[in-house]
Amino acid sequence: MNFSRFALIAVFATLLAAPALAQTDVQISADTFTIEEGTKEAVFVGNVVIKHPTVNVWADKVVATYGDGGTSDIKSFEATGKVKLETDEQTATGDRAVFSPGDQLLRLTGNVEVSNAAGSVNAQELVVNLATNVSTFTASEGGRVTGVFTTQ
Repeated sequence: MNFSRFALIAVFATLLAAPALAQTDVQISADTFTIEEGTKEAVFVGNVVIKHPTVNVWADKVVATYGDGGTSDIKSFEATGKVKLETDEQTATGDRAVFSPGDQLLRLTGNVEVSNAAGSVNAQELVVNLATNVSTFTASEGGRVTGVFTTQ
C-alpha cells in the first residue's frame, strides 16, 4: 500500500478548493447550514455529506473558515465527529480532519484508520504534507501504529 502517495487526501484537498472551481459540482447536505460573517465561517451541522466527483466526505460537523475573498478564499477546513473520507480506491476514518491550504497540511486525528485493497493502517494521527507528498502516521503516547498488508 503506497501511503506516501496518499491519493485520498490529495483528492480531499482538491475538494476544499472546489468553491473556486466553477466547473466542479460539489453537493453538500446537512441538517443546518449557517454563515457566520463575523467569524467568516460557513458551518454545516448534523449528518453532513459532501459529494465531489472523486471523493465523498461524511462528518457530524464541518466548518470552513474563509478570508476576505469570501467562500472561494478558504483558509481552513475542519470536519469533526465520525469523519469518513472515501474514494473508489480507499477509505479513511477518524474523529477530526483539518486542512489548511496555506501550509498544505492535512491532519486526520483520533482513531485513524486508512484502508484499501492492499491493507490497512491504524494510528492516532495521520499528517499528510501535500507539498512534499509525505504521509506520517503517529501513535498515541505509549501506543503503536499498526498495519495489516496483503501480500501477492
